[in-house]
Amino acid sequence: MKAEVIQQRSLLELADLDAELSQIEHKSRHLPEQQRFEKAQADHREANDRLAALRLALDDLDAQIAKFESEIEAVRDREDRDRKMLDGGAINAKQLTDLQHELETLQRRQSSLEDSLLEVMERREELQARQDNELVTIDELESELYEAQRARDDALAVIDQNRHQRVSRRDELTAGLDADLVSLYERQRANGGAGAGRLQGRRCGACRIEIDRGELARIAAAADDEVLRCPECGAILLRVKDGN
Repeated sequence: MKAEVIQQRSLLELADLDAELSQIEHKSRHLPEQQRFEKAQADHREANDRLAALRLALDDLDAQIAKFESEIEAVRDREDRDRKMLDGGAINAKQLTDLQHELETLQRRQSSLEDSLLEVMERREELQARQDNELVTIDELESELYEAQRARDDALAVIDQNRHQRVSRRDELTAGLDADLVSLYERQRANGGAGAGRLQGRRCGACRIEIDRGELARIAAAADDEVLRCPECGAILLRVKDGN
């Protein structure tokens, strides 16, 4: 295959553009801004999970508090009824003994319930403080998440702009290149390597492997418009010199 030197220079620029596009794609997949955004998302999600767990625990404690308060109220009502019976005086000795025993039992029960209620209320106060702190943390994380997303979006916008510029230039180059030369170049790229590379001393610019002297002699003897391939990687070997 033959290709004028100007075509080879354009192909070299195309290879450089494709290398830059690969770097851009790699950068877009490994953005520090994206990693920061994902960490902020995870921290925000974990904080909300903790808040949800605290709210469930508080709901459970509220139910326990309501239950203890109801039981204490029932005990007090029973105590009031028994004391009214005692104050009324219209009871026999056995009823008096039974009522006094029941009042002692009710007082112990009330004391036990009140102790349990106090423990639950103290636990609730502790969880309420943790919930308040978590709400403050979530507000801070939301601000951090917003900033991280904005930084990520700004970085992606710059990448998209750079990508668009290079893709546009690539389209211009391929439109002006010989179709067979482009086809050969794309087939080589499809194999996973660079499609073309500059001959740099004894090295292929695509695979960076040194070419043996015999091959170099053959390359040197070839016409300037001859399309050559790297004997190591198969990439189009471009003998383009700066300024030519």
